[in-house]
Amino acid sequence: MRAVAPSRLLAVLATGLLLVAAGCGSAATVEPGPTASAPVCAEVLRALPEELSGADRRSTNSQATAAWGDPPITLRCGVAPPGPTTDRCISVTGADDASVDWVMAPLGSTEEDTWQFTTYGRVPAIEVTVPVDYAGDDATTTLVDLGAAVSLIDAERACV
Repeated sequence: MRAVAPSRLLAVLATGLLLVAAGCGSAATVEPGPTASAPVCAEVLRALPEELSGADRRSTNSQATAAWGDPPITLRCGVAPPGPTTDRCISVTGADDASVDWVMAPLGSTEEDTWQFTTYGRVPAIEVTVPVDYAGDDATTTLVDLGAAVSLIDAERACV
């Protein structure tokens, strides 16, 4: 067996580390929810679609989160459920007849050019942020495709 020069070995290792780091660099940064470790969050994540609003699913840097596209549509499972609210609450029914209630963030409370929704009446709650690049004037089209996965968390309350 031939010996490998230490400088050559270091060069090979450095190249390998750069390739690994480059692959990790594509992960979307998404803050986990406080109860991201809830077992039902794992079930929801397994049921999410690979494509959402024309964007491919990509990796994230934290538990119980998902992302699609760039800028990313993000989903966080395990966020605090909203209590009774006067914010706009909408029911969205998917193709599989799964109906999910969502509270829309009050205007001006999220980053510019995004829509933000939090499930209503489900514990743990799920938060979805949708850039207008994908949703235009109606982000509920994105929510339709999440209904089957999100409905794995039982509804305890509904919008009024």
